[in-house]
Amino acid sequence: MQRGVSMVSLLVLGSAWVVHTVPLPLEPFNLTQDNFDLAQFMGHWYEVAVVSTCPYYMQRKRGNPFSVALELQHVASNGSFTMTTTSFRNGSCKQMSTDYALTSTPGRFFHHFARFEADVDSFVVHSNYVEYAMILLLSVEKPSGNKTTSLKLYSRTLSLTASVLEDFKRLVRQHGGSVDAIIMNQNKGWCIPGERVTQPVNPQPQRWEIDPVPPVVPAQEEYAGNVRPG
Repeated sequence: MQRGVSMVSLLVLGSAWVVHTVPLPLEPFNLTQDNFDLAQFMGHWYEVAVVSTCPYYMQRKRGNPFSVALELQHVASNGSFTMTTTSFRNGSCKQMSTDYALTSTPGRFFHHFARFEADVDSFVVHSNYVEYAMILLLSVEKPSGNKTTSLKLYSRTLSLTASVLEDFKRLVRQHGGSVDAIIMNQNKGWCIPGERVTQPVNPQPQRWEIDPVPPVVPAQEEYAGNVRPG
């Protein structure tokens, strides 16, 4: 499967990415990467970029566009994996863990976000495991039935190749969206959960470093839904 070419149709983005969503024309099993390998997908990631149909989420993200560290761990005997997120928020370094249930479709996961009574399906649309992953999230709030579609770009390192970023932008353009809607998380370095932070620990450049060639790679949870202000 070629990046940015064989991606399934997600939605017409454009204004739809920041206002409303429409039902996907494809069945969920058509959204995932072919021959998905869960074991290779586990491990450490950084959330690099996001775009969502939820205006409240996008507004909140623009106000706090800091990098999110993700640690994915799976025990072979369990039908789920745990995602632990670490990020700066409101002057503090915060950490939380979420269990994602595996489904019968490789590359498709499910979790329930209790605070907003939302069911969330996540799909690994494409990943080469050692460099990047493109994730689609479809959520439905109950009992309102409000639906949200979000797309996230993960990176294994604190640098990002120009080709991967262009593939993500191409995916947005391919479905009618503008690259101006994409929020690039700022790399603020490491933080220690529970501590108040006035200055980032081991600060990095404000924007993600873009490498012209792929780097050598050694062998949040955040609900992007119709979150109301406050």
